[in-house]
Amino acid sequence: MGVSTPAPQTVWLVYEFFLRFLESPDFQPSMAKRYVDQKFVLQLLELFDSEDPREREYLKTILHRVYGKLLGLRAYIRKQINNIFLRFIYETEHFNGVAELLEILGSIINGFALPLKSEHKQFLVRVLIPLHTAKSLSIFHAQLAYCVVQFMEKDATVTEYIIRGLLKYWPKTCTQKEVMFLGEIEEILDVIEPSQFIRVQEPLFKQIAACISSPHFQVAERALYFWNNEYILSLIEENCQVILPLVFATLYRVSKEHWNQTIVSLIYNVLKTFMEMNSKLFDDLTASYKVEKQKELKRGRERVELWRGLEEHEERQVQMAAEATRNQRNLQERGGPDRGPEPTQTGPAAAATGPQTAPPAQPDPEPRGAPGAGGESAI
Repeated sequence: MGVSTPAPQTVWLVYEFFLRFLESPDFQPSMAKRYVDQKFVLQLLELFDSEDPREREYLKTILHRVYGKLLGLRAYIRKQINNIFLRFIYETEHFNGVAELLEILGSIINGFALPLKSEHKQFLVRVLIPLHTAKSLSIFHAQLAYCVVQFMEKDATVTEYIIRGLLKYWPKTCTQKEVMFLGEIEEILDVIEPSQFIRVQEPLFKQIAACISSPHFQVAERALYFWNNEYILSLIEENCQVILPLVFATLYRVSKEHWNQTIVSLIYNVLKTFMEMNSKLFDDLTASYKVEKQKELKRGRERVELWRGLEEHEERQVQMAAEATRNQRNLQERGGPDRGPEPTQTGPAAAATGPQTAPPAQPDPEPRGAPGAGGESAI
């Protein structure tokens, strides 16, 4: 039978028969373990990938009965569920029976003995917390949050691991998942111990402040609803000196800038609550916020002036470079190969050289033995 087809009638009969066999008062685990072994459990778990929710519901009840009746298979069942989840998280990202397996785990975790074994804590940190990264989280988030809260109620020391793990995997772009995370955080804070709250309040309320400033009104609204919870409000009041400085600047800024009037009204209520809790701290933070705002405006003006000065300097440099280029081009044009007549020298240089004249012509010598001018021959 393929997982994409509805289970035929014979399958329901087999499931019903086997379930009644497990619930029978005459059931003998010593005899059943010869047939209901590890191989049987592994094949049973594979059937949870069925697309038929009625079949998965039957399988959930059957596996729960097997876990309760056959004690020797409990560790193996937990290990195989662990493997299915790890494969779902890091490989396939697809398994139809995650919600049903988490429901079984919820009751299993509720029965854990104290103190919790290290393998159980590792399952929480390495499997349940990373399950929050799944794209299909909305399908099984309710069951997953229940398992996480069950761990907290069993052992309060795991609270810090849980909250820091959720903050590590906090969604950045999916507002639907952010709303789910905020809902789970509120469930956790409903049962958190004050001593554990102190350990996580700083990173937690930094994230809550970031959610309040979200432009998506559902995220901001869900974060502001924390102040409607009486127990959470009492924790905030006890630690007002730490929490108020973390969120005050965000609350004040968003109250002036947010586009949704419902969010603005909720923020005013939160600010009023903080003012009633500790008016002196509230006034001090208001004054310091205004001072910081003025400093920020001053820094902004200085930054604008600095950029303007840099731009003017750049323009001057460009103008100087253009002028130098023009001068160089003019010099090249004047000193080229097509020269005009050389200039006439004047001054001392001309006097030193004097006029350039040709030397006088010399007379030709008379030939020897020629008759003289008086007609007498040479002796």
